[in-house]
Amino acid sequence: MNTSFETVTIESWSHLQEELFADSWNAKIGRFRSHHAFRGLSDARYPLITTLMRLGGRFDELERHLVRNFRKYAHGSVVERDSFWHWVSVAQHYGLPTRLLDWTNSPYVALHFATANVERFHVDGAIWVVDHTRVHRELPGVLREALDQEGASIFTVEMLSERVASFEEMARISPDPFVLFFEPPSIDPRIYHQYAFFSVASDNRLALDDWLGPQAQVARKLIIPARLKWEVRDKVDLANINERTLFPGLEGLCRWLRRYYSPSMEWTPEEER
Repeated sequence: MNTSFETVTIESWSHLQEELFADSWNAKIGRFRSHHAFRGLSDARYPLITTLMRLGGRFDELERHLVRNFRKYAHGSVVERDSFWHWVSVAQHYGLPTRLLDWTNSPYVALHFATANVERFHVDGAIWVVDHTRVHRELPGVLREALDQEGASIFTVEMLSERVASFEEMARISPDPFVLFFEPPSIDPRIYHQYAFFSVASDNRLALDDWLGPQAQVARKLIIPARLKWEVRDKVDLANINERTLFPGLEGLCRWLRRYYSPSMEWTPEEER
């Protein structure tokens, strides 16, 4: 696997903040506005592979059957508009294995997902930080022009639907694999509470970290050492980023309470060491 992207090992909570918000100043408007996609992983060793790829076997051939049958059996119950990108967004949201990968605009939401599983606190976690504006500079002309015409940095499902009608059509746009980011429709409060959006590759066999490796200054991988996880977790909870707020409803409430009251290993705050 190509690992030429920048890897940064976090030394402290303050160092983590610096890295999460690095390069977020927009001099044109004099404001902080991030152009990064964030993804939190409880184990830094996990690759950026999709749920479709995790099926194993001939997963690339199974994709069209999964999507076709989802559309057949889910029709009329969950999709507001009959466009391909609405369908795959809904399918991803409800757990169908797809080539889509979940991301968030919020570094703190990514921190939540990196530290939500207390059973993985003995291993290092990670936050992937990807500059989606740089990723989109590598798009084929027809798609790059679509963003320019809208003055947008990320696609919407409507923008994609006007130009790409299927995964097969996406693959035919260019012989070279490419990746784009798009915002799903707000079909569920979880999507906007989590500030969520998706990446999708033109080749469903493409592992995103393999593709990101050769792309200069596009991605960084922040390693959160196991020794810092409890501190990060507790401070993210203090910022009110947790299962209760990100997964509205009783299920999210119970998940938050179960984790929040889990016994924790002893650790000493940095200022008292």
